[in-house]
Amino acid sequence: MNHQRKRILTGDRPTGKLHLGHYVGSLKNRVALQDGYECYFIIADLHTLTTRPEKEHVEGLAHNIYDVVLDYLAVGIDPERSTIFLQSAVRETFELQLLFGNLVTLPRLTRLPSIKEMARAANMDDETVPFGLIGYPVLQAADILLPRAHLVPVGKDNEAHVEITREIARRFNRLYEAEVFPIPEVMIGDVPTLIGTDGQAKMSKSLGNAIMLSDDAKTVEEKVRSMYTDPNRVRADIPGKVEGNPVFIYHDAFNPNVDEVNDLKERYRQGKVGDVEVKRKLARALNAFLDPIRERRAAYEARPGFVEEVLVEGTRKMQAEARLTMDLVYAAMGMTGARLRRALDDNTPFRLKG
Repeated sequence: MNHQRKRILTGDRPTGKLHLGHYVGSLKNRVALQDGYECYFIIADLHTLTTRPEKEHVEGLAHNIYDVVLDYLAVGIDPERSTIFLQSAVRETFELQLLFGNLVTLPRLTRLPSIKEMARAANMDDETVPFGLIGYPVLQAADILLPRAHLVPVGKDNEAHVEITREIARRFNRLYEAEVFPIPEVMIGDVPTLIGTDGQAKMSKSLGNAIMLSDDAKTVEEKVRSMYTDPNRVRADIPGKVEGNPVFIYHDAFNPNVDEVNDLKERYRQGKVGDVEVKRKLARALNAFLDPIRERRAAYEARPGFVEEVLVEGTRKMQAEARLTMDLVYAAMGMTGARLRRALDDNTPFRLKG
């Protein structure tokens, strides 16, 4: 159980390219933690099946997986220091999820607001919600604890899921009288949930209110120009509201020129600056932030097969770690099937008694 460095586990569902909300919610932390922690980053393709199990969706995941891995590399995740792996290629995930399902109650899972929100977003009601969606946090617990992670950098919306992981880890260790799993801690990003450009909800590609990490400079400028601001401010000479204004939320998160941001806020409150100038300076700051990411993305895209190689090597490493974890799990539980499987693998005698 004693690792030279503590481990982190986090990741994303491969639903498409990543956006600024992903960066402030988790990616920024991941990049910073690479030197101090042993990092495992999961491409959680199994989680997408909870709301999209159709064959055409499953077959189309490969393209999304490529985009997510490329985004990881572009923001600065280093495959030499971190492990990027594909969830469905690690078979032990299914085993651990099944075992964990016996350590948490159905009412505990159904109380989670996030599960209800995911069901609503997928146009599901109480009669159509699949077992897999209700058990989503149990699968997340298997993801986190399979590499025996100590820290989970996530967005605010997943904090409650990690608490279920902590409960499961405690119950397993107590039930089987063995410290197999650490009790993972949560790390929330500096801007826990980034509001969308429409000001109505958190940033989401499906809602059309996202600025993607892969957007070019012109696209960023266009999206910023259409951003929601203070609806009561119909002219530039009318004092405007800064608090809760998406444009200023983004300035605070991405504009490193604090003096410029403070000047804009003061003049905005006084009705001495228009939305055009505020947005123009935000677009400039965002493009300055995204330029190094675009350069790294272009460099990796110019290396055919490199993204796939990163995923293969990372998954191979995770498979080995997963086998070790399950050996610890089955040993703690005293599972007869684990002893039988080992005997079959090693071609050695097996006895139920003695």
